[in-house]
Parts: sequence; structure tokens; C-alpha cells
Amino acid sequence: MKILVTGGGGFLGQALCRGLVERGHHVLSFNRGQYPALAALGVGQIQGDLADANAVNHALAGVDAVFHNAAKAGAWGSYDSYFQANVVGTRNVIAACQAHGVGRLIYTSTPSVTHRATHPVEGLGADEVPYGEDFQAPYAATKTIAEQAVLAANSPALATVALRPRLIWGPGDAQLVPRLAQRARQGRLRIVGDGRNKVDTTYIDNAAQAHFDAFAHLAPGAACAGKAYFISNGEPLEMEVLLNKLLAAVGAPAVHKHLDFKAAYRIGAVCEKAWPWLRLPGEPPLTRFLAEQLCTPHWYSMEPARRDFGYVPQVSIAEGLRRLAAANANAGP
Repeated sequence: MKILVTGGGGFLGQALCRGLVERGHHVLSFNRGQYPALAALGVGQIQGDLADANAVNHALAGVDAVFHNAAKAGAWGSYDSYFQANVVGTRNVIAACQAHGVGRLIYTSTPSVTHRATHPVEGLGADEVPYGEDFQAPYAATKTIAEQAVLAANSPALATVALRPRLIWGPGDAQLVPRLAQRARQGRLRIVGDGRNKVDTTYIDNAAQAHFDAFAHLAPGAACAGKAYFISNGEPLEMEVLLNKLLAAVGAPAVHKHLDFKAAYRIGAVCEKAWPWLRLPGEPPLTRFLAEQLCTPHWYSMEPARRDFGYVPQVSIAEGLRRLAAANANAGP
């Protein structure tokens, strides 16, 4: 099949492109830039902005299915910048799918769409957890609007599904673990709360596998059509344990210093006001949303994904950590 992956140059995007090529599909990627890694895979690259309806419409011409993975992530930036990428961009993808008769749309969402301040989610499926309210971060707010649009677009002509992978990590990650390791080496990393809150994560190969499984089962009237699913390794760990396992895999020092949630929340609030006011570069080290995420239990049931499209994680956390350590050792200094 001819398949378009949006954001194919990113961490999950490259894993999706690689897996689809291995499965014999003709793969295109819609990106802002050009990526040598995609060229090496034989993936065709189309440059453009998701917020540009004409560019998206052109990219989807002749396509059989779309993996809509691109998004503006992170915890910092103007609401409009997130809205344009995540909401307008997704609406453009949906409209182009409908205009060109694309039959399947697999959307990469996030568990953050269910975020509620310090409200735990423990062992539940997506159909048991309502959307969040009063988001402190534009990422979660705009991804919620986008996910709802994707699910509402499900029809006999266009089958849609939304997957919510939790904290993707593994070899090739340029964001999550490298940033944690940098802060740990600088002595700037703290555990918010007591660190005993259990959280789920997703090894990169499992995150991609969930997308392929959903794609294989997705069709008009299928059990997964028009629904959202949490995706993870299904191996929740306490935050402090998880954090230090990841740090150890990349040779970074362990972290045992804690920061009380109330103090972290106040620091986040101050940072959110100070960064734009003082025009400070980059992202603040802490936000209210991040403080809430770091100290709250978040782990999910994989039973709905297993039941509806056969998702069973293939790489355990232990094996993933071994692979991450080996990749880090091979990378050298």
C-alpha cells in the first residue's frame, strides 16, 4: 500500500517508517525538513507545514492510509503555536483523507488528554477515563481537541483510531532520556513527591508495534474503529525506580533528591510567568503541568488494545534497558 506518515523524521516517526518499509509498503513522510535517515530507508519525503491545507492535501493525493504522528509536543510555547500544529494540522489531515478517499487514519495521541491535576489513573482502559479538564498546558489541550476530531471523523468511508502511547523511550531518542541524563549530570534533577507513584512507559518498538497492529485490524465497523486506546509496556514502575533505571542505562548518575509537590508546583507557576516576562531562552525547567504529571500515578490496562487489535508488547522493560545501554555504549563519548 501507499502510506503517508506525518512527522516521519521524529523518534516514533522513523520507527513507523522503518517498520512499514519492512512490511513491503511504499512509504512517504510529510516533514518540515529533510532527513537522511529516511532517505536511507527509501522513504519519499514531502516538505510542508501541517497548518497549510494545500500542502497537506497535495501530500495525501493517491495515498491508501495515513499514520498521523506529527505534533508540536513539549510543555512550553504559545497556545496558538500548539493549536496550529495539533488542531489545524489534524483537521487538514482529516479533510484531505476525506477528499482523496483515504480509507484508514491511525492517529498518535497521548495519555495527556486525560490529565487531571494530581488525579491518578491506575489500571484503567481509555473507555474508563474521561477527558481532562482545566489543562495547564496547551499540548494536552490541543491534543484533546485533535483526538476528538479524529474519532468523530470515523465513518464507513474513513476508519479512524487514536493511540495514546505513554512516555516512549529507547535507542534513538533525542529528547526524553538525553535531557534527563543531562540534568542528572548537572545535579539539577529532582524527584517530585515521594517517587513512589507508579507510571507506565513504552519502549519504542512496542509503540510502533501498536500502530501496526491497529492498522492491520482497522476497517469500517472494526472493533477499534472510532476508539482511543492507551498504549504502554504494561509494566508500571515507581517513578524513582524507573528514572534511575533509565539513567543507569545511559551512564548518568542516580537521583535521590526529592522536591515536595507543593514547592514544585509553586516553582512551575513562577517559571511560567518569568520565562516570557524576562524573555528567557528555551523551556523552563518546571511547569505546573509537569509537576502534576511527575508525582501522579499513571498506568493503564492493555486489555482493550489486546482484545480489539491484538496488541501485546514484545520487548520488556528489562530487554529495552539492555538495548538502550548497548546503543549508548556503541555511541561512544
